Amino acid sequence: MRKGNGKTDARFDLKREDLERELPAAEGGEEAAPAAVAAKPAEVGAASEVEKLKAERDALLDRLARLQAEFDNARKRTAREQQDFREFAAADVIKNFLPILDGLERALKAASPDPTDFRNGIELIYRQFQDALQKIGVQPILAIGQPFDPRVHEAVEMVDSTEVPDHHVFDELQRGYKYKDRLLRPAMVRVARNASG
Repeated sequence: MRKGNGKTDARFDLKREDLERELPAAEGGEEAAPAAVAAKPAEVGAASEVEKLKAERDALLDRLARLQAEFDNARKRTAREQQDFREFAAADVIKNFLPILDGLERALKAASPDPTDFRNGIELIYRQFQDALQKIGVQPILAIGQPFDPRVHEAVEMVDSTEVPDHHVFDELQRGYKYKDRLLRPAMVRVARNASG
């Protein structure tokens, strides 16, 4: 070691300790291998690592392509099933209306001169039609005598009348219908207006 003041020697010793920690100890007391020789195994390791990563990337891309194809097939299958369900539901509803159509055909073919028979036949068909609508959940909206409700009634005219209370439905021009809780068509009504109400 160099001689001098204590500060220089201590710094030199610290630098030497740092270098010994950074560099691995040589095997068998030999000096560390030159940098060019040490770099070749690192390049070989890096090349094999790159190949491994490329193989993993290819496997993931293949898996992604398969998953996309499966998703696309599932989407198409779901769309087909929904269409089949809609057609099945429509067919079930149409079956309810076929007897009504049969009744109308019989009424048109009947050459009965008696108007009461014809009227009775039409009333029967009307009841069948109402029953078919009720089976699928269609309900008529009550109107005459009810308080006017703009959510289910469409007022076309205000009529001066004392027959029903003020702002109640006086007359129904066209019946309204609901399907379950959804409004299909509002009832077209005349609303009473009177001073006593």
